[in-house]
Amino acid sequence: MTSRKRLTPEESRSSALQAARDLLIETGPQSVTLKAVAGRIGRTHANLLHHFGSASGLQKALAEHLAKTVCETIIEAVHATRAGLGSAREVVDLAFDAFDREGAGALTSWMLLTGNEDALNPIISTIHELVDEIAPGEADHSGDSMHVHKDTLSLVLLALGDALIGGALAKSLGLPRDTARERAAANLEASLAEHHQA
Repeated sequence: MTSRKRLTPEESRSSALQAARDLLIETGPQSVTLKAVAGRIGRTHANLLHHFGSASGLQKALAEHLAKTVCETIIEAVHATRAGLGSAREVVDLAFDAFDREGAGALTSWMLLTGNEDALNPIISTIHELVDEIAPGEADHSGDSMHVHKDTLSLVLLALGDALIGGALAKSLGLPRDTARERAAANLEASLAEHHQA
């Protein structure tokens, strides 16, 4: 009989979150349970209960993990764009991929449908932190000057909507699958150009 490798609490938690993310992407948010994650990483249900408290706690931790990972990537892309090394489309693709391929859209809809809206708080607060880092002075202003806040709102809503219904809607309208991404990139480019002229 082989003994399981002893993991630090951080390693155990990280391993569980990675397994939860994989389950989310492979089979959907309904499969992100303590039992399923425990089985995937070879740990006990009690071990995960210790780390997360409940399935809801696991899902909330997963939302926070996804949000931080995605926002860190988007921050890098925004800095690259500002330095002339990237494009608005790259930022858009990262946001859309986060909600579609990384599972944040499915997790968001699942949290809303199951009445676990507080699990969305990490996603919302992390996006807010992202905006504050990109445009620290905007928080002191209001109205039309908050262009980064408005651009972020539009981008996130488009990315979420596209993840949930974009494929079917584009197909029914006879449009290419990436039409929403193209529109989001065009909107972001126009906003950036307008801001630079101001």
